[in-house]
Amino acid sequence: MQPSIDFADIRGFEDLWTQLTFRAPRKIPQDQTERMLLDALGVGLEQAMQHLGRERPELAAFQDWVVETVGAPDAEAIARYHAWLDGAPLPDAVQARIDAIDAAAPVFDADDLMHWEREGWVVLRQAIGTEAAAAAEALLWEVVGGDPAVPASWYGYRGNGIMVQHFQHPALDVARTSPRIHKAFAQLWGTADLWTTIDRMSFNPPETPTHPFQGPRLHWDVSLALPVPFATQGILYLTDTAADQGALALVPRFHHRLEGWLDELGKGDPRQVDLNAEAITIPAGAGDLVVWRQDLPHGASPNRSTRPRMAQYVNYYSPALTVHPDWR
Repeated sequence: MQPSIDFADIRGFEDLWTQLTFRAPRKIPQDQTERMLLDALGVGLEQAMQHLGRERPELAAFQDWVVETVGAPDAEAIARYHAWLDGAPLPDAVQARIDAIDAAAPVFDADDLMHWEREGWVVLRQAIGTEAAAAAEALLWEVVGGDPAVPASWYGYRGNGIMVQHFQHPALDVARTSPRIHKAFAQLWGTADLWTTIDRMSFNPPETPTHPFQGPRLHWDVSLALPVPFATQGILYLTDTAADQGALALVPRFHHRLEGWLDELGKGDPRQVDLNAEAITIPAGAGDLVVWRQDLPHGASPNRSTRPRMAQYVNYYSPALTVHPDWR
């Protein structure tokens, strides 16, 4: 049993509370340490921002909320976070897991990696097993209050568009702790020393005249101030997902021309340019993980099928990842 750790011993926790509580609405974090500390605690970034922005709790009440939400802080995760702050060696158990992933057999072959370099996206087939995907699917149905056999029940959940604000559950941890998925990101990043994001789920039902597509359409989740740092994003399909079933849409190969495109655009707003004609949708099976570069325009697509698209967002990132101070 791991020893417990007191919040007073977690460096930066009070600063995190201050920054997220009193930050202007919708302003993105400007410090990588915020993301890493929340992931070490097991709390989603948007989850924390929404709670703090809405409730504005005192520090002690925020500590209580973290424990109620995810349990007591994990001593090993916090030790890893402190080691990163200090530039110190990682805890032995953490380093052993990283070494094991580095030594594991590749999950992407040469053709996969060539496709990644050329197109900027790749699919990891059977990232998790069908039973694990079905368990996460069942959780998603429960959270949205829908019945797979009753289409009228698919439209009652009030989240953030197609985003389902649910972050903690053992069914979601399967993908977050999967050695196969970790290895996939390690191959793309060139290192297994990566952190897992605590992210949400997605429910994209068929559009109807009374329930139009909720988006988001093509966008970037990163500043386009140059240089745009390399990073990945990922979505795990929980059911077989056809191209017209609200599948992920993106503009392939855009990373090869982003800088030139921005130069040509000059002072124009890149986020107002319609790139939909260049987008493709990416179908895949239950338990398949689609990974793409963060500099590709991407988004959900309208669901014109008869079944919802059901997914979990899964991603890894390097502790060396930088956050651009300017937003473009």
